[in-house]
Amino acid sequence: MQNTQAPAATPPEPDPGFKLPSELAPPSPQADVMPKATTGIEVAPALDEPVTDTSTRDLAIGAGAFLILLIIYFFVRSAYVHHLVVRRVAPSAAGSAGWLLFVGLAFVSAATVLAVINASKFLTVAVTTPLVVVGVIALVAAVFVGRR
Repeated sequence: MQNTQAPAATPPEPDPGFKLPSELAPPSPQADVMPKATTGIEVAPALDEPVTDTSTRDLAIGAGAFLILLIIYFFVRSAYVHHLVVRRVAPSAAGSAGWLLFVGLAFVSAATVLAVINASKFLTVAVTTPLVVVGVIALVAAVFVGRR
């Protein structure tokens, strides 16, 4: 008859606990001589990584920066309209060109602020492309409307 008993299991080794990387493997003599390889800057995350969440503080800082830019762009719009009127462009055309300049700068700034807040979440084709395209079209239209 055969023995159907399982072989006796060896007891597991005790957990060594926390170890520093330098304690796990002895340092090689070339580790100090050779520079460590650097990786490139990652613009978009890998597909298997989760998208990081943006904190409320980052969103508040981004909204404040965008609001300050809108105030500055309003004064730039007024200066541009005044410049066009001095160049003898019709006031209605100058006003339209000024608002197109404001809208163009606002859309391009919105894309930039969103990219700075959280590039992995907002620097995508679906978010950035429409903002930049509308902004550039408005800036080009401001130049053409502002002509005589």
